Amino acid sequence: EMSISVLEVPDDLVLDENNVPLNYTAVYTGKSCAYSAKPTAKTASGRQVTVGHVAVNPALIPYGTELFIVAHDGTVYGYAIAADTGTGLIEGVCLVDLFMESYEASCEWGARQVDIYVLG
Repeated sequence: EMSISVLEVPDDLVLDENNVPLNYTAVYTGKSCAYSAKPTAKTASGRQVTVGHVAVNPALIPYGTELFIVAHDGTVYGYAIAADTGTGLIEGVCLVDLFMESYEASCEWGARQVDIYVLG
């Protein structure tokens, strides 16, 4: 299944038949939301917005952390980098906010339960 993220996947990232990384250091399970922004927007960590840069609570998942995200319905967001944050993440309303290429795509994602695998 195709992942949504457009980031180049590291060569050492190997997945099992259930799209679970073979090597990860932690896993978080919770609600994901989705958002979009103008292509020129910057993330809180200073990175360019792109599909694969996601928003987190940096106290839980530091900026720059490599992640692999899979929704409980089987949809694969894929390889991601913690790059942004927002009020809902700090307040614990949402575990991760997934950047999408369009407002329509973010509405289509809505809110889904996900597993976030922390790589490395």
